[in-house]
Amino acid sequence: QVQLVESGGGLVQAGGSLRLSCAASGRTSEIVAMGWFRQPAGGSREWLAAITWTDSGTASYVNSVKDRFTVSKDNTKNTAYLQMNNLKPDDTAVYYCAARPLTFAGYKYWGQGTQVTVSS
Repeated sequence: QVQLVESGGGLVQAGGSLRLSCAASGRTSEIVAMGWFRQPAGGSREWLAAITWTDSGTASYVNSVKDRFTVSKDNTKNTAYLQMNNLKPDDTAVYYCAARPLTFAGYKYWGQGTQVTVSS
């Protein structure tokens, strides 16, 4: 099992920045990738970005955020990060991190989510 705990959400004005953290514990040796998702109130969960875990870290992004969001990691801390710049009211959502283990085709482990609210 892998446990994930997100932090760093909050209220920010449009144009501001936040950095989300996702701390992993448990059987972290299983992890091959970490992803970030968000779900606005009443909306669907959307994949935002991912980073490979066992190498230097190859990042990928959905087009709508790739110029504003940056995913990174610190394997020594078993933590992934999502730096979000130039935030917009449409970015308001609950943000989740998720871990994909080697023996599973998708994201098996999920954090509890952290609320990000962007005011206009």
